[in-house]
Amino acid sequence: MSFLDLPEGLSERIIQCNSTYTVRFGVRLRGRMYSFVGWRSVHSEHCEPVKGGIRYASNADAEEVEALAALMTLKCSLVDVPFGGSKGALKIDPREWSPQELERITRRFTQELNKRGLIGPGLNVPAPDIGTGEREMAWMMDEYRRANPTDVINARACVTGKPLSKGGIAGRTEATGRGVQFAIQSFLRDHRTKGLKGRRDLNSASVIVQGFGNVGYHAAKFLSEEDAARVTIVAERDGYVHNPDGLAIERLKEHQKRTGSILGFDGARSFGGDMSGIEQSCDALIPAAMENAIHAENAERIKAHLIIEAANGPVTFEADQILRSRGITILPDLYVNAGGVVVSYFEWVKNLTHIPFGLMERRRRERRNHTIAAALERMTGKEFPADIRDEFLEGGSEIDLVRSGLEDVMRGTWARIADLMEERPELRDYRTAAYVASIRQIADAYEAIGI
Repeated sequence: MSFLDLPEGLSERIIQCNSTYTVRFGVRLRGRMYSFVGWRSVHSEHCEPVKGGIRYASNADAEEVEALAALMTLKCSLVDVPFGGSKGALKIDPREWSPQELERITRRFTQELNKRGLIGPGLNVPAPDIGTGEREMAWMMDEYRRANPTDVINARACVTGKPLSKGGIAGRTEATGRGVQFAIQSFLRDHRTKGLKGRRDLNSASVIVQGFGNVGYHAAKFLSEEDAARVTIVAERDGYVHNPDGLAIERLKEHQKRTGSILGFDGARSFGGDMSGIEQSCDALIPAAMENAIHAENAERIKAHLIIEAANGPVTFEADQILRSRGITILPDLYVNAGGVVVSYFEWVKNLTHIPFGLMERRRRERRNHTIAAALERMTGKEFPADIRDEFLEGGSEIDLVRSGLEDVMRGTWARIADLMEERPELRDYRTAAYVASIRQIADAYEAIGI
């Protein structure tokens, strides 16, 4: 069934990647020359610059990069962020190299991207992904700045996900995990949905998180600390840990940093080498690791009522059909994990305007709030409650404003998806509704420029 009436040929144009570049380069390390291969795919330039992460992974390939670039186009369109989609990868296991060696490799990779116009504030803006983080983005930004001395004023905007000291923005590291939280809240609070077994919050709900990297950790942290959910299982590549009363997420993260594994944590029972963690009974399952975690072979064994796709493509096409036939609700990756690109957009804007978020209005808000508090005290004859006074009077730090902006985008995007489902019940599921909303906007952009 076709859900979009597109002009002839436009669907093929939207599907195809505009370009995929393969770069091969050598770096002299450990007394010899090592060769590396990387990719940068530009899916769509209907909106520029293009945006997307760069991952370091030993199993990376061009086909995966192109698929992820297409997903970035759809994701940016869905949340109405003015970027086209791009993605990059370097075929490397970062654990095999020292930080000094990784820096040399990253700088050489950046040089190759720069030569081909595949990095730049107005062209192509990379971000962290699997195997990369603030450190790699700082190296890439510095190398771009050195290679483009005439663009130094805007050079910081050539990548996002940088450290605060290098032009980053507060809240970027937590952004995808925070976006997962806002996505779940938006779904549960919408009375047009069935909620979670009829419930409108996660208080005491059991949650399983697969993947305890940046996204999985932050999602688990926020849901357990702020929404009172019980994160009963955290699963990783070497097994899973289980505590039916809820895991202490911060302590588990400290254990993982100290030992290199979640296994052996004294606040839970460990199941080493057991990959069935995601198949245990729970209210909500959050796959936040690699692609294809839920597939045709294990979909029938999934016991969650709600699946929240925090990773890119964690549910295969066949598994999606099986899960939906069993009445399991899926919140799609296209929406759920868009928090990273939303806050990347905020960082990009901050770098181009050269003004920190809140600088122009923070003190004015503080004065206004003081005036309101004083007026309330005068009208009621009582002092303002001490337990909320400081929070009310504070003018809002950068991270407060970033979180507020991200929540607004996630709530607004959910309303867009849910409205479409209400208007067009034949769409049947939230993934289809998200794709229809996103592709329709891309098609409108192409038509507006005469393509």
